[in-house]
Amino acid sequence: MSATISLRDYQQDSVNAAVSHFKQTNDSAVLVLPTGAGKSIVIAELARIARGNVLVLTHVKELVAQNAEKVGLLTEEANIYSAGLNQKKAHGKTVVASVQSAARKPEQFNQAFSLVIIDECHRVSNDKDSQYQQLLAHLKKTNPQIKLLGLTATPYRLGLGWIYRHHYHGKIGNAEKPVFEKCIFELPMRPLIKKGFLTAPKLFDGLSAQYDFSQIAPTQTGEFPQKEVDDLLNHQGRATTAIIKQVQQLANSRKGVLIFAATVRHAKEVLKLLNDDAALITADTPHIERDDIISLFKQQKLKFIVNVAVLTTGFDAPHVDLIVILRPTASVSLFQQMIGRGLRLAPDKQDCLVIDYAANGYDLYFPEVGQAKPNSKSVPVQVHCPVCKFANTFWGLVDNDGDIIEHFGRRCQGLIDTVNSGVQQCDFRFRSKACPDCGVENDIAARICHSCQSTLIDPDKRLKQVLSSQHHHLFKCQEMQLIEENSKLVVQYFDIESNDFKEYFNMDTPAQRRALFAIFIAPHSRTPGMKHPQYKKPADLIAHAEHFKMPDLLLLKKQKHKWDLVEKFFDYKGRYKTISDSSF
Repeated sequence: MSATISLRDYQQDSVNAAVSHFKQTNDSAVLVLPTGAGKSIVIAELARIARGNVLVLTHVKELVAQNAEKVGLLTEEANIYSAGLNQKKAHGKTVVASVQSAARKPEQFNQAFSLVIIDECHRVSNDKDSQYQQLLAHLKKTNPQIKLLGLTATPYRLGLGWIYRHHYHGKIGNAEKPVFEKCIFELPMRPLIKKGFLTAPKLFDGLSAQYDFSQIAPTQTGEFPQKEVDDLLNHQGRATTAIIKQVQQLANSRKGVLIFAATVRHAKEVLKLLNDDAALITADTPHIERDDIISLFKQQKLKFIVNVAVLTTGFDAPHVDLIVILRPTASVSLFQQMIGRGLRLAPDKQDCLVIDYAANGYDLYFPEVGQAKPNSKSVPVQVHCPVCKFANTFWGLVDNDGDIIEHFGRRCQGLIDTVNSGVQQCDFRFRSKACPDCGVENDIAARICHSCQSTLIDPDKRLKQVLSSQHHHLFKCQEMQLIEENSKLVVQYFDIESNDFKEYFNMDTPAQRRALFAIFIAPHSRTPGMKHPQYKKPADLIAHAEHFKMPDLLLLKKQKHKWDLVEKFFDYKGRYKTISDSSF
């Protein structure tokens, strides 16, 4: 190893974790290190100590060059296979390749590799026809025992969830469709900042003005429809002018400013409002022009770069000390990647100012949740499993005191040791639906029972069958109130036309309170699995009314002189939600 470079303690720990893991198993693995933590050094050290040949894959030429450079500092020089860098050497002790170039010519990679390392591995799809999977399938033909290691700062994809099956801290990740088997090392951002390895971010929401993207729904991949965003921004032109005016004022005391715009049209509007020391980079910017802009920016001959979803990975300009976010995203991964561009150390750099004018509302220091936010007010909350006591991290809502008033968790993430089957995911479900055939609890979105394989009844199909009878009515809830009448708890539901339906509960005896728990408290709870207070009289529940959620629909059946409640539907998103029915 070169005497000029030594690994930081956490870098050595991550290398040790990889060595220890692959001594025991060939299962694929993931190392999670924050942006700016020096993943290239970890990759180079693994390449140095590996006994066989090593292939390092990534998706942009900048990372190919960066990883190859670090390998050369710690061990013998790496060969590069990348059309963008005009080098195509697919053999040698260590080969660093662009996945696009390698996937086009897999036959060039005909030597046996013992280890494949994928940088920014959250980009790997589990689609067998994807570039990464096709190349990996080819490499396994030469060496079926090849080991696969991924590195990333953000180990999840929207629409997929966590990219690993389970985590060395004893929690499940993605049980159904993981790309990697195990996360074997993870380092949070806070200790790196505390130890001085990263620049401290100072994160603020928009100070003078802010865009309101709350009415636009993101896609499964966390993207917001471009036309809808452009239409909204067209009506908020004054906000853009005010925002850029403030950005220019803040930039007076800053060295490098990176601006993430929402769309190409938006980016061009922003560029017009800036001075001559600004440039624009989009996906359509020619490579030579892009390289020239980045070079001028790194030399600090340009102060501003405006970009649209381009400079989120593989871009390294340590002097960046102001990040301006003008775009919405439902992806905490993308949000972290954007801010990561400003966290590298540089001379005379005290901090990195981050202004989020799109009110994305993520907290960099909280534990991550591998799913999209249910709504803009959601924050990560910790919910203990009542069975195995594992501390789950779910999206949730908190009150002004920080107490949880709602969480959106479905199943416990804890891993437990079983006598017969080894390590398995805890089977407690915070939210579930029962199989009508075997009674086993299933995920609320399941279509097939995981126990007996029976087809679970689709709510719309059931409602269509039931509503064909004249004796049933679908009550669409618009409001729910808890009141007291004659010492009874009354749950009163209202529809859009102010019709009402009431449930009555006695609370005088323990048996009546147990019935109340089963019929109302448990199914309506916003915090399933968490302990409730001892409700002994109606006033106790009325005081905690905000802890109970309203059903979307009530299925009612006509009796002689009244309507009976047949079923309640929560979190319903089917066709009957909006169909008008005023026959009640």
